[in-house]
Amino acid sequence: MLEGGDFMFEFAPIFIGTIFVIVTSVILFTLIKSISQWNKNNHSPKLNINSKVVAKRTSVHGGGEHRAYTDYFVTFEVESGDRIEFKVSDTEYGMLVEGDNGELTFQGTRYLGFTRSNENIGIR
Repeated sequence: MLEGGDFMFEFAPIFIGTIFVIVTSVILFTLIKSISQWNKNNHSPKLNINSKVVAKRTSVHGGGEHRAYTDYFVTFEVESGDRIEFKVSDTEYGMLVEGDNGELTFQGTRYLGFTRSNENIGIR
């Protein structure tokens, strides 16, 4: 019997087992992290803060032979000068304009809404 064949029969199960453990670990880590963030958001207070829309951006992933997906992000500046970025829906992204002043509502890292104000609230 050839020596090369023995190596493959010993190496293949170890390699496949290692890949299985790595993939399973990544899936479990992602699941635990998502549940943890969801729970943290649910236990955070709902906040309403005067803010200004200062930036909008998109992130496209996929494409080529697969469907492309677009994520929409909006950055708000609050009265203290801090900036907060939230992932928003495509509809909400289209309704917000850079420079809009109003009241931002959020809970943890979860965007809940923005109510535009016609008056200048004093944010740069």
